Amino acid sequence: MFTPKYPPHDTAPTPTVIQPQPLTPAPTRTHVPVPVAPPAPASNRPTIQLTPGSTLALVAGGGAAVLVVGTVLVSMLLAVAVTGVSVALVAIVLRLLVKDLHKER
Repeated sequence: MFTPKYPPHDTAPTPTVIQPQPLTPAPTRTHVPVPVAPPAPASNRPTIQLTPGSTLALVAGGGAAVLVVGTVLVSMLLAVAVTGVSVALVAIVLRLLVKDLHKER
């Protein structure tokens, strides 16, 4: 019942031989020079001048941003931890209540 059924040997197709095609050389490419673009016009926008006071303001702003982002991430981590502890406590209380219900029967 579970033995494989093999076809007779004379019904297998005969292999066909594929003749290789002769290789043709790839066409050669000619080098075409690329046109050079004209130089970009000078910008009329003013450049930013960093003074010691503005550098200090940038550093203070970056430090404040890092502190705010860090505070938000730590508070989110604490919220997840407090939620996990409260869920664990609820699970323990429910397990004890179910155990007490089964003892009374």
